[in-house]
Amino acid sequence: MTLEKKFYIRGMHCAACSTGSERVMRKQKGVVRAEVNLAAETATVEYDPELIKLSQIKAAVARLGYTTEDYEDTQAQSLEEERRLAEHRRSKRRLAAALASAALLLYVSMGHMLPAAPPLPRFMDMESAPLGYALVQLVLAAAVLAAGRDFYISGVKSLIRLIPNMDTLVAIGTGSAFVYSCYALARIALGRADFVHNLFFESSAVVVALVMLGKHLEAGSKAKTSDAIRRLTKLAPDRALIEKDGAQIEVEASELAVGDIAVVLPGGRFPCDGVVLSGVSTADNSMLTGESLPVVLEPGSRVTGGAINGEGMIRFRATEVGGDTALSHIIRMVRDAQGKKAPIAKVADSVAAYFVPAVMAIAFISAAAWLIAGRDIEFALNTFVSVLVIACPCALGLATPTAIMVGTGRAAQLGVLFKSGEALQAASGLTHIALDKTGTLTEGKPSLTAIEAAGGLAEDELLSLAASLERGSEHPVAKAILRASDERGFVPRALDGITALPGRGVEAAVDGASVCVGSERLMREKGIDVSPMAPRASELQSRGSIIMYCAAGDRLLGLFAASDRIKPESSAAVGRLVSMGLKVTMLTGDVEAAAAAVAKAAGIESYIAGVLPSDKAEAVARLKASGGKVAMIGDGINDAPALAAADVGIAVGGGTDIAVESADVVLINGSLSSAADAISLARAVMRNIKQNLFWAFFYNCAGIPFAAGLFYAFGGPRLNPMIAGGAMALSSVCVVANALRLRRFKPK
Repeated sequence: MTLEKKFYIRGMHCAACSTGSERVMRKQKGVVRAEVNLAAETATVEYDPELIKLSQIKAAVARLGYTTEDYEDTQAQSLEEERRLAEHRRSKRRLAAALASAALLLYVSMGHMLPAAPPLPRFMDMESAPLGYALVQLVLAAAVLAAGRDFYISGVKSLIRLIPNMDTLVAIGTGSAFVYSCYALARIALGRADFVHNLFFESSAVVVALVMLGKHLEAGSKAKTSDAIRRLTKLAPDRALIEKDGAQIEVEASELAVGDIAVVLPGGRFPCDGVVLSGVSTADNSMLTGESLPVVLEPGSRVTGGAINGEGMIRFRATEVGGDTALSHIIRMVRDAQGKKAPIAKVADSVAAYFVPAVMAIAFISAAAWLIAGRDIEFALNTFVSVLVIACPCALGLATPTAIMVGTGRAAQLGVLFKSGEALQAASGLTHIALDKTGTLTEGKPSLTAIEAAGGLAEDELLSLAASLERGSEHPVAKAILRASDERGFVPRALDGITALPGRGVEAAVDGASVCVGSERLMREKGIDVSPMAPRASELQSRGSIIMYCAAGDRLLGLFAASDRIKPESSAAVGRLVSMGLKVTMLTGDVEAAAAAVAKAAGIESYIAGVLPSDKAEAVARLKASGGKVAMIGDGINDAPALAAADVGIAVGGGTDIAVESADVVLINGSLSSAADAISLARAVMRNIKQNLFWAFFYNCAGIPFAAGLFYAFGGPRLNPMIAGGAMALSSVCVVANALRLRRFKPK
């Protein structure tokens, strides 16, 4: 038996960091699977607890120089925003110092090239005081490198552990330029004034300052990828008003317990889930479900924590509090999805594992090649530094997870929960949609529209008998029969040996006689002739009604007809799915005529009638076998196998827990139109990821040869290390900025 756990890894800077952490964890005995999400800074590990403990896995990661935090530690989660803000402020102060020092250094080293620039003081003039000139540059460069010391600490540690990362490239490149400049300064001090032209302090300092600027901008952009989570977290109020000992008192929302009677005033937010006891109002669930229309609240209505109360005061009993509320479940689902990788991320992971060592090799080879070709040490060193600092494993590492994080967050705002990046990627490639009818296309609450008794039996007697058998059944028509029976005040009869017949009906003994209620198929199995009522049944079915028969022994007693109204938005939602190039098929247990009527009303051309609950998964398998990718949309217990069998299972949020657990995507508001939103967003996210990966690969494939001097060898331009550093810093910023465009996604 294996366990799956998540924890935070702090201190990662690029794809090489995340892949290195994954590699170390996978090497531990007992670890079955390990995934690290760079953007979310999370690790998901599956392991055998009899062979290794989570603390040992964390210790292996810590030995790489990173710190770990418990994922389920609520205090750590609540402090996450505060930690990020503190780090951002610290980064801002260091960046300001680095940029100021780098700007002064640029003026000292290159100001003489500007025609209108004021001259430098005599004690630091390049011609009259070369040593002073060099010492001032040393001080300013050292200030920049001190501000950016994290690059050197992390880079050297990673190199020692043979897991080099982006920091290693920056540290080696800028460090080499700084060390060589110190050598040149020493030669100047020994009387070789000509070495004043061999100083590279400005290159090392400006590159570090630009990379720091890029990381600062990147961190600010990355923080925005979790905006959806932060907004959801802030929905639940900190305080709650409860009734106790005849008085209303205010308490911390965290102190609420199941059974407490809470009061929410107009305009307030519900602190937890519950059932309305008194009061009439409306609730705004838009931030939870994406549904803009208010929900009517009255005694017996369900309320959801985080929703905004409308115009009336509401008293309700708490039924789910703390981590058990719907809002808490939504937040956990989104957080889990943001931490899981999509299969497409494996492309970047595969490259990242070899990227940094390959770049280091290219830098050494290109510098050596230019020296062999007769170029001086200045040219070779510039080439060496340029290659190291232009390479950007960060862009590769952020290309996929940032888009997944922003996409799943935006989906939650639209009332859609993707359970993983894999589900999101699979949804983007769908070609076929299989729809359950009842509760998905229709309201799932059929009303009894006709009662036809046979053989002189009274209508009320037939209804009373059928309702006695259907008591406790979950079938929609059974519920319609029960509602009609209760409205007429009938008392259930005594039954003996009741037997449920899945997909067909129910059977029991009443006053010693065998009575059954169910489909025409059940009647045939029992050898009961339904032909006398066939014309009437056909007429009702042609209108979309569902027919159930009642029989005693071998005698037909009559039939019931019930119809389930199509949801108002179903036809438009089906139209959207079809316009997106998807083939839609309806699955239903109804007979052919009833299925045809519903399909026609919903605008569906393809349907499969007479499908038993146990056969839905097989029907989905047949659709998959015909080619393409199939999604199943359903809401009931009998849909769970089909949801699991589909390439993507989509559960309507109002459905059963089993259906929701079996699904890959959950539609919180229960609206079929949200399925079109989900697929449309998934496609947009995948386009965004492919754009990110393309530009990340293109940038590195073009930038590294350019920095190595390949174009210069054929008469093209050279790349200055400072420009290379700036380009590297901006590359990852561009990737994150592109992903952030998904926050503005609007379904069409």
